[in-house]
Amino acid sequence: MDQEPLEVDIDGRDPTFKQFPSWSLRRLRARIPARAVLYLLSFSGFLVSFVMRNDINLAIIAMVRHPLRNLTTNDSMTDLYCYGPEHSANSTDDEDEPTGRPNYEEGNLDWDSTIQSSIISSFYWCYVMSQILGGYLTQKFGPKAVFGWSQFITAIGSVCIPLAADIHYSAVVFLRSMQGIASGLTWPAMYAMAGRWIPPKERSRFMSSFQGFSFGIGLTYPLCGWLIANFGWRIVFYVTGSLGFTWCVIWFLLAYDTPAVHPRITQHERRYIEISLGETVIQGKGLPVPWKELFKSLPVWSIGITTFGRIWVSYTFIISGPMYMKTVLGFSIQKNGLLNGAPFLLSYLTSVIFCYLADVIVAKNMMTLKNVRKMNTAIAQVVPGLICVLIGYLGCDIVPVLVVWFIAVSCITAAYAGAMASIVDIAPNLAGPILAFAQTIHMSASFLSPIVAGFVLKENQSLEQWRIVFAITAIVSVTTYFMFQIYGTDEVQSWNYPDNKSPIQIDDTNQPLQSISKTDQQINRSSPYAT
Repeated sequence: MDQEPLEVDIDGRDPTFKQFPSWSLRRLRARIPARAVLYLLSFSGFLVSFVMRNDINLAIIAMVRHPLRNLTTNDSMTDLYCYGPEHSANSTDDEDEPTGRPNYEEGNLDWDSTIQSSIISSFYWCYVMSQILGGYLTQKFGPKAVFGWSQFITAIGSVCIPLAADIHYSAVVFLRSMQGIASGLTWPAMYAMAGRWIPPKERSRFMSSFQGFSFGIGLTYPLCGWLIANFGWRIVFYVTGSLGFTWCVIWFLLAYDTPAVHPRITQHERRYIEISLGETVIQGKGLPVPWKELFKSLPVWSIGITTFGRIWVSYTFIISGPMYMKTVLGFSIQKNGLLNGAPFLLSYLTSVIFCYLADVIVAKNMMTLKNVRKMNTAIAQVVPGLICVLIGYLGCDIVPVLVVWFIAVSCITAAYAGAMASIVDIAPNLAGPILAFAQTIHMSASFLSPIVAGFVLKENQSLEQWRIVFAITAIVSVTTYFMFQIYGTDEVQSWNYPDNKSPIQIDDTNQPLQSISKTDQQINRSSPYAT
């Protein structure tokens, strides 16, 4: 049966929605693109994923016993800290706190620093190891199943951690490892979903949905601080796990692998997506992954190596940041959580701005897509790297430290209009496997960064030692950027297609359709769905 001609509506929304009554569900469906629903699912999915991932970073402080640091016994070291002997690192800074209430910040688990490090890092070791598996499973079973079930398994791990902690720390290591394996599947799955659903001119803005992880981190620290202070650390894992289960139900009800199988998408939006994607995307599952060509691809390696530097600087703020605020700036655990979380809440807004501006610049032909990707990658790595050095030399000047701290975390989000977006640019059919390969490289920085910081700070955590940590971060972040500057590209690679051959685009009347050129894709005006 012939379909009605596709009217000129480059946003993909049905231009005839006004013909329906204002109360009609069909009118509402036509006005809300399926891509907008996918954006919200992606954003909320990464938010919940990172809440379940990072809850233990703050909770573990309240889980274990900490010997109080007696600053009065070592006067020679007090000048290296931004607080006096009367403010211990474990101070609550809550003068008005009522007396007689339980002190939930006093832990009862005898886990030394080595055990704590093993528990936190076990997630990331397994997370890195599961990236290739995520790419394979995504190609075999589709992104909906992989993303949904990975979240479900992570939620199970969260609610079981309190029981495991009572049994033995090795049980917690096991659960964290299980969570790491499951969470490692999420990124390849969502990149594959983006490759099948999002037209090229909208990808930068859709990538801002991945910044749900920043929102997740930003919410995790203050939420956990409040829960711990009022109910104890166990409730943290019950709450985060319950969030995970609730999200999974919504995901399985609303998400679909491709526009072709979505039961509620309008014909106009479906055809808009399929025509916009053109011949670059092969519908369906099971496209063989050309691992040999992928391993030999310099653009793919440039993404992995460059992003290694971005992850290094990012995890300096995520994991080492709370310790810096505690040992150098002297903040209590609750202020620590708030001040560490706030920049990541702000970073979501900056990610939307960076991604939106990237689309505008390309649409107005102000810069080529390749140069926009490189510019944003530089903002995401060079600027935060240099700011890390500045933080160390600002010392105890608290307000400037917090200001530049916010700026650095915000700039990191430009990567989603930079190297990370180029994953879908160069091979939309194989975005999942490419992301898996790249993450195997760059996510190793998620545990190497805190390991290096721990080694440098092993003897003492003076401001001088922290300057070394920040200098190493700057070197890694800035130098790795040049790999993408040299080899980064936006060109679709020949191995994106079966047998390295681009298929002829055929419409439903078996008549060849004119291919959509890259220029046409770039100059179409942008859809507002992600803003």
